Amino acid sequence: MKIIKEFILREIAGECVLVPTGATSQEFNGMITMSETAKFIWENLEQVDSLEEMVQLILDNYEIDEETAKKDAVAFIGALLQNGFAECTKEDQTW
Repeated sequence: MKIIKEFILREIAGECVLVPTGATSQEFNGMITMSETAKFIWENLEQVDSLEEMVQLILDNYEIDEETAKKDAVAFIGALLQNGFAECTKEDQTW
């Protein structure tokens, strides 16, 4: 998985947000507020090679059950893909 939009992660008034920079700021007007889990996924998205590896990373770092971890990961990563913030790098488009 590869992040393809230019965002910086900031903490503003106690909230984690993604702020667009560069060309992305011309296309996307606003900020994206993120939960702690979404922030964790964003920060580790390019370091893992599969959804299963991401879920395991979440399980290793949070006290959460596997079903919830997978559901959260699928929802957030799906939103990133749908909105063009990330893209699959494997030929079979699985990750």
